[in-house]
Amino acid sequence: MSGDTRHGVGVSPGTAVGPVVQVAPPVRPPADEPAPADAGAATDLVLEALASVAADLDDRAAAASEHARPILKATAMIARDKGLAKAAGKHVGAGLGPAHAIAAAVDEYAAQFEALGGYFAERVTDLRDVGNRAVAAVLGVPAPGVPVLTGPSVIVAEDLAPAETAALDRALVVAIVTEAGGRTSHTAILAAQMGIPAAVQVHGACAIPAGTTVAVDGDAGAVTLDPDLELLEAQRVRRERRAAALASVSGPGATRDGHAIALLANIGGVDDAVAAGAQDLEGVGLFRTEFVYLSAPTMPTVEEQAEVYRGVLAPFGSRRVVVRTLDAGADKPLAFADLGEEENPALGRRGLRLCQARPELIDSQLEALAIAARDTGADVRVMAPMVATVEEARWFASRVRAAGLPKAGVMIEVPAAALRSRHVLAEVDFGSLGTNDLAQYTMATDRMAGELSDLLDPWQPAVLDVVAAACAGGAWAGKPVGVCGESGGDPLLALVLAGLGVASLSMAPSKVPAVRYALSLHTHDECRALAELARGAATAAEAHEAVRAAAREELAAIL
Repeated sequence: MSGDTRHGVGVSPGTAVGPVVQVAPPVRPPADEPAPADAGAATDLVLEALASVAADLDDRAAAASEHARPILKATAMIARDKGLAKAAGKHVGAGLGPAHAIAAAVDEYAAQFEALGGYFAERVTDLRDVGNRAVAAVLGVPAPGVPVLTGPSVIVAEDLAPAETAALDRALVVAIVTEAGGRTSHTAILAAQMGIPAAVQVHGACAIPAGTTVAVDGDAGAVTLDPDLELLEAQRVRRERRAAALASVSGPGATRDGHAIALLANIGGVDDAVAAGAQDLEGVGLFRTEFVYLSAPTMPTVEEQAEVYRGVLAPFGSRRVVVRTLDAGADKPLAFADLGEEENPALGRRGLRLCQARPELIDSQLEALAIAARDTGADVRVMAPMVATVEEARWFASRVRAAGLPKAGVMIEVPAAALRSRHVLAEVDFGSLGTNDLAQYTMATDRMAGELSDLLDPWQPAVLDVVAAACAGGAWAGKPVGVCGESGGDPLLALVLAGLGVASLSMAPSKVPAVRYALSLHTHDECRALAELARGAATAAEAHEAVRAAAREELAAIL
């Protein structure tokens, strides 16, 4: 009989078995670190350590995938933050040694980030990673991270920073398990993009002895220690059954009775575009453009942007590519578009609001996209992030049309836009639900607050009600509404979303086959019935169980 099973949150589908490799905890400042004899020299040591961390992260970014690159670049910017260096220097002046000064400065900043919530709170893991690396640098010891792997391994950690996740060898890492993290953490997103089964919020994971064989279920979020042959055989049969089922359907997404639901990819750059363009999907539902800007000291020229956009558009031929315009501000500040300090930047001038304050940003991006669209003949559709009002939608649509681009849309990630979608969508050609942020704002819960991950469950009936309102407004306005949050990649939830009236689903490309299969088993009326079951439930867990029980047995057999 198998050993005990630890339960968490599944964030990347699939099953795997392998020995545990524990990621060593970060190096801590030594308790006996003396006060600096020369405060100036100690401060210089701190600055050199932070600079070396930033340079190392830049090097990692250069070799990373397009999805990981902007995350690593943004983390490098934390290491270069003048305020962090100044805070560490202050602690050196107060008599702390360099390692303790860095740790104290990081603690201060982490508390501020957590108090701000939202996108800033999401960066606490990145901030602490920077601090841990800088402490290791001043002590002259190896930086924390995943050890060298010698064979297939299950990586287990309290949490994984982007620098660690981005560097994982897919050929050796068969699964990822963390005690912390959340559904939309960097670990979750990168694991899904890499096709690595993963579970987060697994209590007691770090206490599992290294070398222990575990079976990981990335769908259920379960980790079983010392699995017996019966469980391993069941997982093998399930993997084979799943592979055969997913291979049985192909082509455009549709329900069993032929109602079209376009299946699209979320991408972050040229490498992603080349990989996704070769797959059986209908285009791109979310192209994140931030990577073009985050590593640039000055605003990229129109031609520099156009060259990148050509590389993204070309692999898709005549298939659609939905581009999200610059979503900067908050945790993604731009050196060349600094609007000054804000009391709560996560709810301040970010996304479209930043572009309204700096219209040259959006105008140059739209001009570059128009050039790339003409050069490639691509079906380019452009949408703006953080739209809340009719006036904002109207302003953006006029900018898009003035640039000569044919289709303007809006991200529906603010409840105000969902509740008033009939009016907001009347100004544009389409809407796209960013379900990650929509859940965060609807439930008043930080996306990175792992202990509150249940509130961010996309099965929350309140979130489904808001999605339903957005889709109803789209139907009234005669405008299609899609989903570009990762919730669209859940095969069961995809059925509910289709029943609520969603016209397209965009996700990590690795998730498309399972969603295609789920849709092919059910009629559109059946999807509507499943949506009513989910919305009629009292809790997220009850909604999920009701839909799972009512869905066709062929789908349950592979999940």
